[in-house]
Amino acid sequence: MAKILDQPRYKCALAAMQTVQSITGAIPVLHSGPGCASKLNDNNGTSGRYSPNIFPCTSISEKEVVFGGAEKLRSTIHNALRVIDADLFVVLSGCTGEIIGDDIKEVAQEFEDEEKPVIWAKTPGFKGNNYVGHDWILKSIFEQFLNRPEIREEREEAGISTGSSTIKGLVNIFAGPPQQDPYWLGNLREIENLISAIGLKPNTIFGFGRGIENIKNAARAEFTILISPWVGLESAKYLETKFKVPLLHYPILPIGATETTKFLRAVQEFTGADKNVVEKVIAEKEAEFYYYIERFADTLLETRILGKRFTVVSDSQYTMAVTKFLVNDMGLFPEKVFITDDAPEAFRTGIANEISNLNYGIQAEVQFTTDGHDIQEQIKKTDFAGTPLIIGSNWEKKLAAEIGAHYVNVSYPMLEKLVINDHIAGYSGGLHLLEQIFSAAMSKLKL
Repeated sequence: MAKILDQPRYKCALAAMQTVQSITGAIPVLHSGPGCASKLNDNNGTSGRYSPNIFPCTSISEKEVVFGGAEKLRSTIHNALRVIDADLFVVLSGCTGEIIGDDIKEVAQEFEDEEKPVIWAKTPGFKGNNYVGHDWILKSIFEQFLNRPEIREEREEAGISTGSSTIKGLVNIFAGPPQQDPYWLGNLREIENLISAIGLKPNTIFGFGRGIENIKNAARAEFTILISPWVGLESAKYLETKFKVPLLHYPILPIGATETTKFLRAVQEFTGADKNVVEKVIAEKEAEFYYYIERFADTLLETRILGKRFTVVSDSQYTMAVTKFLVNDMGLFPEKVFITDDAPEAFRTGIANEISNLNYGIQAEVQFTTDGHDIQEQIKKTDFAGTPLIIGSNWEKKLAAEIGAHYVNVSYPMLEKLVINDHIAGYSGGLHLLEQIFSAAMSKLKL
């Protein structure tokens, strides 16, 4: 029997238009009903160049449902190319266009000789959420844009002039889905900083100063690092298979000293980066991290401020990363933790095992669920042996107030705070997360 999805924590696949939106100079062209872009947008910012309110859209109506919408899509792409100053146009299909059978591939390919590239990706909501939609879009970009004749020629000419089209030390980096992950941009920049510190050259395609040229270089990178439990794996594997870019799939977003050190050593082993340089960076970063921990040890160890037990209600990325950080770095104990991104069955055992791979033999019970009501009922019945700590989304805010818990929002939906370029990845990101946790707890102290 079908279940009602209570308290949704993701959106439909078309919402992965935010992946396109996060590439400087790229714009989605929507073959969907009117209003999809504005309804799927939220407070996570625009591209800096285009608002979702001006995304080209076919605004499918009853007429297109009856007679087909291919001609309207053709007209929309034609006019978008002439009035919008973009470097890449990505045609995305919504539910209605897919149901009536419009062939967006055929229409988009009619514009393959245009000066500005037009590619396509099928993203109907009935086929998946925006986590998988993110992967579909990236694969379409790699598959269609990187195989355009002029892009291939650029790579071939670069190979002729240098003796190899591979750029020595260049590393593609992919992590959380842009905008669905509130900390996507800050986390990417922090991971870039870490990769640069150990002597490699980071190549990311999202955010300020990145974009089309970085996409072109993705096929010329020496390595790809995907930091994600499962999101983005299909597109990263495409780069590995088609363009022979070796892939390091690192499933844990590193937060704090323990996991970030493990991450850097894994990168060193995979890429062959200078081990002495890596160990020097680790020593310096760990020393700084623990300096701050020692400065505030009296506060961090004061159980009157914060109890010892917590739960996490988030997607695979943050449930895994936050649990490991709070246990391995801070010595807290997890009650049942919840994963809400509808992770594919093929990855669930591995995710659960990795979450339970904690220091000191500590175990975490993991539940994969999208039922927010059930999650909250279970948390209400849990004995936290003190004031609960709930790390989650805006849906947990009311629950936390009801049971007197400390509450920190790290994942979508995030309505009560604005994240511009903050991060919780890396050594410094762990400190940022601690600031949020202890600020939430200390705000409840009475004078």
